[in-house]
Amino acid sequence: MTVNTGLIVLHTTKFGENSIVVHTLSKEYGRRSFLVRGLGKKSVMSLFLPLNMLEADIVETNKSTLFTARNVVARHPLLGIRNNMFKNSMTMFMSEVLYRVVKDGASEPGLYEWCEKSILMLDAIRTDFSNFHIRFLLELAVVLGFSPESKDLRPFVGNHYPTVERFMQIPFAESMLIPLNGAVRNEIAEEILRYIEFHTESAVNINSLKVLRELFA
Repeated sequence: MTVNTGLIVLHTTKFGENSIVVHTLSKEYGRRSFLVRGLGKKSVMSLFLPLNMLEADIVETNKSTLFTARNVVARHPLLGIRNNMFKNSMTMFMSEVLYRVVKDGASEPGLYEWCEKSILMLDAIRTDFSNFHIRFLLELAVVLGFSPESKDLRPFVGNHYPTVERFMQIPFAESMLIPLNGAVRNEIAEEILRYIEFHTESAVNINSLKVLRELFA
């Protein structure tokens, strides 16, 4: 059976000489990995950058749990992200968080739609997006069902509690304008990740957070 579906790229793993395993989110399959064969050109690999939004035909088989993705094409060009070094780094962080937090095989209701909306929003923003990853983490906690109130985060965020509470009380556009330096953003992001770790009962080691710390100093 073949199913046409939209995919959000979280991570890729090389598989043989000219194939990869693409770790994705989709509405139909949740968090799942698919085999993509016949790759060779670097231009083709640009399809599979972090958080790229794709469309593919998934070939299901009872011979393996690793289904094959064929006829893979981009659904949105995301030029606002790909032409901006800072936004590219932001997508590296966001995709790594999703890859490590959402377990393989999980299907969280509404997660795919929320991710799609978040990616398109980041793509469209022209200025003032340095706080985007903080808002992303807070909203992710809600989508995953933790539904934190500000008081729930107090044990994790310490002295940053007033700032985090403000993030949770004001609209998205206003939260992008909260004045923070790179060090404070990094500390708040790490603290919210600890909250997510607590609820998922697993360690979440996000390497790309170091890149954001340097870029948004």
